[in-house]
Amino acid sequence: MSAAGPPAAFSPQRGAAPISASAPTGTRPAGIGQMDWPALRQAVAGCTACDLCRSRTQTVFGVGNERAHWMIVGEAPGEQEDLRGEPFVGRSGQLLDRMLAAVGLTRADAPPEQQVFIANTLKCRPPGNRNPQPAEMAQCEPYLLRQIELIQPRIILAMGRFAAQSLLRSDQPIGRLRGQVHTYHGVPLIVTYHPAYLLRSPADKALAWSDLCLARATLAEQAAAAS
Repeated sequence: MSAAGPPAAFSPQRGAAPISASAPTGTRPAGIGQMDWPALRQAVAGCTACDLCRSRTQTVFGVGNERAHWMIVGEAPGEQEDLRGEPFVGRSGQLLDRMLAAVGLTRADAPPEQQVFIANTLKCRPPGNRNPQPAEMAQCEPYLLRQIELIQPRIILAMGRFAAQSLLRSDQPIGRLRGQVHTYHGVPLIVTYHPAYLLRSPADKALAWSDLCLARATLAEQAAAAS
């Protein structure tokens, strides 16, 4: 993979309008957009911007290479993620690891072009694994955006309906969002199914594979254009 820099179109100020949050439930720390990694981790760990802070065991900040070319964005932490403080663990995490390995990627130590950074749209688990609420996602999104600004990934893979719909500000079903190249703040974004869904619907693994191939081809085109 080319070592070219991040997309020229990347800009923290560009992208879709903020998620609507008619009833914010708390106050985020000031200056998220200027935080470095240690400050951002500390801000997330102590966040009380929504009611999810009352029921979480711990926050799930994200893991991986902080200069990774690929960024994986999931939906919200589940029970095991809440207990371990790491995204995509258990059976869904094992399937994700196999999916990444199929295109030469890993969450283990590796150079930026081979390792991913994995995060979620929410840093706290919703009680009982219920669906995220718009106000919660609005309160949490600045953390994710700052992670993207710091990482400057070359491509984002949005896994699952809530991740895709929230990042793209869309209410379309995931089947209509996948199979094409979107952008999020100037970064190419590909939509695919969440590994937990694929465990329940293995017939759609072929579609997820085509999404990974689309992401890989998009990166290759980007590298060719930059060379």
